[in-house]
Amino acid sequence: MEHRQNNFEALPECLMEAAELGVFMIVACLAATLLAYPGAWLNTALPNDFSKRALAGAIMALTALALIRSPWGQQSGAHMNPAVSFTYWSLGRLSFRRALSYSVSQCLGGAFGVWISSIAIGPPLAHSAVNFAATRPGPAGESAAFAAELLISFLMMSTVLWTSNSRRLARFTPVFAASLIFLFITFENPYSGMSMNPARSFASALAAQDWRAFWIYVAAPPLGMLSAAFMYKFAPGAHRVYCAKLNHHNVRRCLFRCDFGDLHAN
Repeated sequence: MEHRQNNFEALPECLMEAAELGVFMIVACLAATLLAYPGAWLNTALPNDFSKRALAGAIMALTALALIRSPWGQQSGAHMNPAVSFTYWSLGRLSFRRALSYSVSQCLGGAFGVWISSIAIGPPLAHSAVNFAATRPGPAGESAAFAAELLISFLMMSTVLWTSNSRRLARFTPVFAASLIFLFITFENPYSGMSMNPARSFASALAAQDWRAFWIYVAAPPLGMLSAAFMYKFAPGAHRVYCAKLNHHNVRRCLFRCDFGDLHAN
């Protein structure tokens, strides 16, 4: 069961969530600059947009995998995304207060990561071709971007739920999640910029002061992930959610409403 906590007991986990998304955004800003800024050598060295997206996908997938498996990710659960935190709240794995504190921490951490990046990278990050790694709808328009964000969010949470609650697959959940990030950036990016994360889009939009179509990245990811949770919970057969961690094969403390021990006891 989730521990009865005082106001500061979960502070380390909140700081870890902030740091995880902060690091993710620093890497995203660096990758976006190297691959999109007109004067960057990688931008001119790679032959086409597909190869650039594939490289960006590999970089961000490996970053996500490293963060999920890091000591921070092992302890906090490596949500890095308000849509993930509130989906687990809807499934009864954490309290509303914990989901809210996680979400605020994620937004602040992501914004701090972009701010640090703007200091380290300088004007190239603000160039219109990079725009602080902001997520924006592609040429197909806002409707296509919303549908794409809804779909990838649904697929990500469905995969996380089916793997993390499987005795055979649970330890591979980080690999499945990272693999989807690679595929989504490589193939879905032209439609929505591949966010899947309100805090990630908020961090870039705040720095760029570009709120065009921001509603898509606030609405679609939670809706997609909550839909995945609903379908998982009510699919034929008994489907339990044992914990809210993406990586539970470790000895770090867990402050969620955790029944992970039952997964291997059954």
